Amino acid sequence: MTRFLTALVLSLSLPHLALAQETTTPTQTEEAAPTTSIEDQLSLGEDADAPAGLGEPYTKEVIGSWEMRCIKGEPENVDAEPCQMYQLMDDGQGAPVAEVSLFRLPSGGKAVAGATIIVPLETALPQQLTMRIDGGSPRRYPYAFCNPVGCYVRLGLTDADVNAMKRGNEAKLSIVPALAPDQVVELTLSLTGFTASYDKVSVIEQ
Repeated sequence: MTRFLTALVLSLSLPHLALAQETTTPTQTEEAAPTTSIEDQLSLGEDADAPAGLGEPYTKEVIGSWEMRCIKGEPENVDAEPCQMYQLMDDGQGAPVAEVSLFRLPSGGKAVAGATIIVPLETALPQQLTMRIDGGSPRRYPYAFCNPVGCYVRLGLTDADVNAMKRGNEAKLSIVPALAPDQVVELTLSLTGFTASYDKVSVIEQ
């Protein structure tokens, strides 16, 4: 609220300030705006294959169906780069629908790992998201929030969940479209390479 009032006061006072300057210095001439050429307004692009810069996210390696997405660190600290497991899920015909990022948690809690799942905005939130690992019992998770990117589920995975994913072949994620609440969209999360990826993923402290 304080920032809003400050901005409002400044916006109201600036026109008067400009008028006062014009009144007290009538001989001052207005400077011409700098001209820009057409070339200055054009982008020459950048190398899409250029290595990520310091502090930027990049795919370090691909293990099975999982990408190891890390934050670029100093060359001498490459082994200490924070990394998460990532997988993009499609509708079975190649169109991307949802994505999963998975990380480990510090020991001592009931959840040993966490995951963030992003689904489309046109999802019925009250029906929640359901996950079933192979033929196991389904578990339901609520949506935490939505933004222009999509709707987010932030779930915790117990040691039993992680072990089931290590042994399993795939997990089925089910969501309900908001425009077709009588239908269920089932997405497949491949568990190929899960164990090797999980052993390399970072522990997120906060």
